[in-house]
Amino acid sequence: MAVDNEVEKGRPEAIRAVPVRHPGRWVGAAVIAVLVAMFVHFLLTSKSLEWSEQWKYLFSDAVLKGVRNTIWLTLAAMLGGVVLGIILALMRMSSNPLLSGAAWVYLWFFRGTPLYTQLLIWGAVGSLFPTLSVGIPFGPEFHTWKTQSLINVAIAAALGLILNEAAYMAEIVRAGILSVDEGQQEAASALGMSRAQTMRRIVLPQAMRVIVPPTGNEAISMLKNTSLVAAVPYSELTFTAQTIYASTYKIIPMLVMACLWYLLISSVMMIGQYYLERHYSRGTSRGEASRQRLRFRGGGGAQ
Repeated sequence: MAVDNEVEKGRPEAIRAVPVRHPGRWVGAAVIAVLVAMFVHFLLTSKSLEWSEQWKYLFSDAVLKGVRNTIWLTLAAMLGGVVLGIILALMRMSSNPLLSGAAWVYLWFFRGTPLYTQLLIWGAVGSLFPTLSVGIPFGPEFHTWKTQSLINVAIAAALGLILNEAAYMAEIVRAGILSVDEGQQEAASALGMSRAQTMRRIVLPQAMRVIVPPTGNEAISMLKNTSLVAAVPYSELTFTAQTIYASTYKIIPMLVMACLWYLLISSVMMIGQYYLERHYSRGTSRGEASRQRLRFRGGGGAQ
């Protein structure tokens, strides 16, 4: 017994775990709560927002037309930009110096000049090229059209967005392709697959994990960039809001109304991006963690 008592006296005291305190978190949370309360109070009491005026035009024919034009411009720009971007990415990676150089010059120009300036040029393309013709280069022309009759403001706006977006999508696609291990391409070649088959069946499906997230961000950014086509000019959402407040002088209410529409559309796009990323992340630890969180929130789910 005496020995046991001596051993117990020689032992150090049991460690008492004390939770780490984070006073900064509580201060930050209090500041955020106050700011949120102030913002909500501003929304409810500010007379400059004029919610009744916004509601008056929120679903008007002119605004809904602007919303439709914004959506179709976004879809057209992204679809055209993705297709042309894939072509440019493959050209950029080609061993042919002419193809690679042409793609580099394209990217250099469209990434190095402002989108607004490019759209201004497209708006005045009739002055740059009064006519368009079909014929033999530097030879006789078989048929000629006036440029303004072929390229109206809608087509000019879409072309300006597509050509600009393709330059950025080319780099995104190229980064995705380079992320796939070269050994898989060599294995596909050993199995007798052509370069096109290897790209379509092996490389691109795996590259999509890298391509989809920045492409989703580009799509949301494109939604907002459509407001720049006022340079053409074309009546999308922002241009429509400007047209309304030019006659009503309700500048802030109309701009806030446009922001609400942009937020609604971009929120839907973010949800779609989330599920698209989850689809292409299947088989990875990140994708599995995402599915586990969804099952937990949903209280179960298919196994």
